[in-house]
Amino acid sequence: MKRTSPLEGMNVLVPRGKKQAQSFSDLICSYGGIPVEIPLITFEPLRNNEALIQAHKQIQSYDWVIFTSKTAVDAFYENFSQVSPFPKIAVIGEKTKQTLADKGLKVQFVPGEYVAEGFVEDFLPFVEKGMKVLIPKGNLARDYIAASLTEYGANVDEIIVYKTTFPRESLSLLRDQLSGKGLDILPFTSPSTVDHFMEAVKELGFQNAVKDSVVGCIGPVTKERAEAYGLQVHAFPKVYTVHSMLKGIIRYLAETRREN
Repeated sequence: MKRTSPLEGMNVLVPRGKKQAQSFSDLICSYGGIPVEIPLITFEPLRNNEALIQAHKQIQSYDWVIFTSKTAVDAFYENFSQVSPFPKIAVIGEKTKQTLADKGLKVQFVPGEYVAEGFVEDFLPFVEKGMKVLIPKGNLARDYIAASLTEYGANVDEIIVYKTTFPRESLSLLRDQLSGKGLDILPFTSPSTVDHFMEAVKELGFQNAVKDSVVGCIGPVTKERAEAYGLQVHAFPKVYTVHSMLKGIIRYLAETRREN
């Protein structure tokens, strides 16, 4: 008997732009699925950003710089000439760490859990009263890390270095897909992807087209956001990566098939 691939013939949303979508799409294909690339978020560095210019000038006055995403690293380093010595660096996520390594920078701290709460819990032993911390972030990012470190005595500067928006051209892509073959699997990688997807679906009037979709989420905040829209989350991995999320979705599908 021919063994069927776990996602055979299933249409799987890839909520990323072309540059970021390839590895996600390749992974879906490796499991037999059909990747449907519809970018739900786009990142735009802020131009003529006075706060960023000042941070660049004063970078050596900081004890730590905390990068919570690859996008924050890219936006921070736009038009920035590397200085030495650079403050100690903390990051969330291996991709963020690798992006800095590619720039020749060593990361001193990576938390065991890739969410703000886990970061704070693991980072607290490094916090000293009065130490200066810089956090470059996006306009929709939470302030949990800054608020928590401030509570423990750190002086934290948050600066917005990029904004997150919904690419309007994706609206027609969603309309075509949902009115045609549909989306069997919805893997959400951030709260923003959930917000933008559900707002677009509502605008298009296609709420019923996704009510039976299998939903996966990376991280507790993304899961809570999906549930707030009334979605049932079927896969929520302990390791916050796309691969772990897809494996969780595959496990859910296998269990459902056994029950049927």
